[in-house]
Amino acid sequence: MKHNLKITLIILAMFLITQFIGLYVVNHYIVQSNPLPYGMETPVIVNNSGFQYLPSIIIAFIFAIVLLIILTKFNLGVVLKLWFFAVILIAIGIFITSFFPGQKLMPYIALIFALPLAIVKIFKRNFLIHNLTELVIYPSIAAVFVPLLTFWTIIILLILISIYDMWAVWHSGVMQKMAKYQINELKIFSGFFIPYVSNQVKMELKDLPKSELKNKKVKANVAILGGGDVVFPIITAGVMLVQFGFLPALCVVIGATLGISYLLFVAEKKKFYPAMPFITAGIFIGILAAFLLGLLH
Repeated sequence: MKHNLKITLIILAMFLITQFIGLYVVNHYIVQSNPLPYGMETPVIVNNSGFQYLPSIIIAFIFAIVLLIILTKFNLGVVLKLWFFAVILIAIGIFITSFFPGQKLMPYIALIFALPLAIVKIFKRNFLIHNLTELVIYPSIAAVFVPLLTFWTIIILLILISIYDMWAVWHSGVMQKMAKYQINELKIFSGFFIPYVSNQVKMELKDLPKSELKNKKVKANVAILGGGDVVFPIITAGVMLVQFGFLPALCVVIGATLGISYLLFVAEKKKFYPAMPFITAGIFIGILAAFLLGLLH
């Protein structure tokens, strides 16, 4: 097990909670046809194929990754922070607005409430605020992308993302470099982030006198789960919700949770793993279960 049981269960709980929040947000904006705020109009998929948007999504994803790598390489932290700040502010605003449908001023009022959360998250490094806001950011992002995708296009996208994830972690090391840069240099991270002290260190600290504890430097472990590993299952579940209903979407959520659970329990300490192949495998098992149960019609 990569982390202790308590930390592993916390990561899994946050992952699962975010998936269900995602179903709520997608249901509100897409299924119930409430307009997204801030001028984000929902596009119309021609002939229910969705393939006309797939190249654009792939190009946008590649562009975002390349831009992130360039900004990281040239240490343009200010630009990255402003980028993250804008995304976080809008995403939290989308989530808050979902509770007040039909209120014309609510999207702007929501930004007022979202602003201090985004400031603390980006510039103050509060771990509680960071993880609480992560719970709602990815559901809001998913609500933007779900209308662009259908069953087959999200399947293709999951396969491509999984292949990229394996390459980025096991071959090029891009993911590790970007994660370390975000954590060590920017003091932020796009995903769940839980620092903790191992039981061995706790025992060592317990035996030290209080006078020595003040100046004692402690090396903390960090449990992380990237934002992409959270948002793509939400998008998939959202597509299933829109096209087939709640139960198939629930199968995807359960499958994705089983996939990430398997990884967290079998992963070895101090080793990096691409999460998306495991999550995608779990999603496919969930979709297969929905098919065998006769839920895909």
